[in-house]
Amino acid sequence: MLKILEDLVTLARERKSNPVVGSYTNKLLEDKSLAKEKVLEEINELIEAVEQDTNKIHEAADVIYHLIVYLEKSGIKIEEVMKELTNRRK
Repeated sequence: MLKILEDLVTLARERKSNPVVGSYTNKLLEDKSLAKEKVLEEINELIEAVEQDTNKIHEAADVIYHLIVYLEKSGIKIEEVMKELTNRRK
């Protein structure tokens, strides 16, 4: 189950190191403002989908993808986030 999350992180890191012309991921990685806007947009779309009971899974997937790319663009490693979550566990 978590393999796909690892794959998304790997994709973001690979695109960051080796850009691919025309890649949507690269477009987000190159424009922090766009990446931020997309995270906010997708979160709002998820909230709306949950409230209307439509497209929840699709919108949740969009949030996760855009958040992973935004974190990578911002120099925040997902491993550090996971460590923080582990530290919070009681």
